[in-house]
Amino acid sequence: QVQLMESGGGLVQAGGSLRLSCAASGSIFSIDVMGWFLQAPGKQRELVATISSVGSTNYADSVKGRFTISRDNVKNTVLLQMNSLKPEDTGVYYCNANIKADGGRRYTNYWGQGTQVTVSS
Repeated sequence: QVQLMESGGGLVQAGGSLRLSCAASGSIFSIDVMGWFLQAPGKQRELVATISSVGSTNYADSVKGRFTISRDNVKNTVLLQMNSLKPEDTGVYYCNANIKADGGRRYTNYWGQGTQVTVSS
């Protein structure tokens, strides 16, 4: 059973920093794209950042220059370093990854359970 588990959320003042971590576990053969999504209160889930297996990154315009996504392909983890946080960054952050399980023929998309980030003004 493949799972994604996030950690690192919390409460921070505007201008502060947080680092989110997501670890993939289970019988994993390989991981393609990994990413982070934000579901702000009353809004749909939106892309924050993604990173490919070879390290190519993509960011939402709203976080460019403030957030950095990285991954460790040995540990099967993806990190999101969030700096200069704003109140509009508040919400539940979800980890997402395309994972091929051992013995699997194709990649399957997985979601973590989410971690709450609250930025106070």
